[in-house]
Order: sequence, then C-alpha cells, then structure tokens
Amino acid sequence: MAGSISTRTGDTGTGQLMFGGRVSKASARLEAVGTIDELGSALGMCRVEAADDPLAPRIEQIQRDLFIVGAELGTSPSQRRNLTREITQQHVEDLDAQVAELEAIPGMLEGWALPGATRLGATLDVARTVCRRAERRLVAVYELDGVVNTALIPYINRLSDVLWLYARWYEHRLGLSGAL
Repeated sequence: MAGSISTRTGDTGTGQLMFGGRVSKASARLEAVGTIDELGSALGMCRVEAADDPLAPRIEQIQRDLFIVGAELGTSPSQRRNLTREITQQHVEDLDAQVAELEAIPGMLEGWALPGATRLGATLDVARTVCRRAERRLVAVYELDGVVNTALIPYINRLSDVLWLYARWYEHRLGLSGAL
C-alpha cells in the first residue's frame, strides 16, 4: 500500500513546493495555489450541475488547465525549468475566442445579471468570484517574488470573463435572465 496522504510535514505551518523547498502556508504563493485549487473545486460543482449540457466539457477543460496553473504557482521560480507544461498565450487566445463566440449571441448581453436565475448559473457566478480572488492572489505573487510566465494573469483574468459568460449563456438558452 502507498504511503499515507497525511505526511505531517505541514504541522509546522509550512508547505512543500514542487521540486523542493518549503514556504509558509501563509505565503502569497500558497494562498494563490490554494485559491486555484478552490476554483477547480467550484468548477467541479459547476460541471456536475451542467451534466449533459455543452458547458460540461468546456468546464472540464478549464479544470485540467487549472492543474497546470497550480503546478506553475506551486513551483519556485528557480525550479521552473522542471515543469513539463505551462499556460501559454494560446490558452489565453482560446478563452478570447470563447468570449467572442458568446458575446456574438444576440440578446445575451442585456444589462447586469443578478446571480441566481438558475442553479448552474449561480454556481458559475460563485466560481467567477473565486477566479477573481485567484487573480488578486496571483498578482500578489508577481509583486512579491515574481513569476516568469506572463500568460498566467491574462489567462485568469480572461477566465473570469468566460465564467460570467457561461452563466449568462446557459440562462439565455433557457429563456431566463437575471438582468437588473
């Protein structure tokens, strides 16, 4: 049997980075990693709510991409060379394409939306707000100790736009609107 997930190495208030090194659990880096993890979990709830909806595979792809984001943030700048995947400008452009696709739907963008018109829309809005927090945490990491990958902030910024649009798209297809 494999070792326990309870290693007790974090009992001193530090967390392990990928490829070595430990930092305070209160560090900006681990705050960002934790918020990305929270976002992935929130999107898991969204994916369950989406079930057979066309949004489900889109949400799953984002969850997979967030594992890459988490790995990048969980790696010290000196160890980045060990990463096998990273968020690229192509990831940002893919989200830009989704924004353009969804914004082109007639009648979908009419005013501000009040979250809660549907359960899926509400869970997407919760995920969006977690994404905005993740962006703030990511900026803190950049300001404190720098992150080499300049595609991360635009990716997370664009992702929050996409999540808002996903909620509106779903509600629009149901003929519902949370417009104020």
